[in-house]
Amino acid sequence: MKVPLGKFACNGIEAFLDSDIPAGVRAALSDFTRRVESGRPPVGLPRFSDFSDAAGAEPALDLDLPVDDRTWRVLEREAARQGTTVSQLAAHSVLVYLAELDRLTPPDGAATV
Repeated sequence: MKVPLGKFACNGIEAFLDSDIPAGVRAALSDFTRRVESGRPPVGLPRFSDFSDAAGAEPALDLDLPVDDRTWRVLEREAARQGTTVSQLAAHSVLVYLAELDRLTPPDGAATV
């Protein structure tokens, strides 16, 4: 699966999860999949759905990430429900995951996840 990540998402993964961007994306996809399957999906894609840092900009990283069949099926079904592509939904799941990590990080910077 292709996951287009802007500079903001890449920097967020590095800030919260070290420099292993593929591992950070896998964690985000796993969290997103778990939430969808639980019946409590995270916030959906905004209507503007532009995941680049500037309109028309190329992604900072276009990650090609293998995913298991279960994850693919959940993402494919959810992307169809939201009227988007699997790649855009995957990029969105990274931003949602980073927002949740930020929410759970106390002011001293030690993540609680």
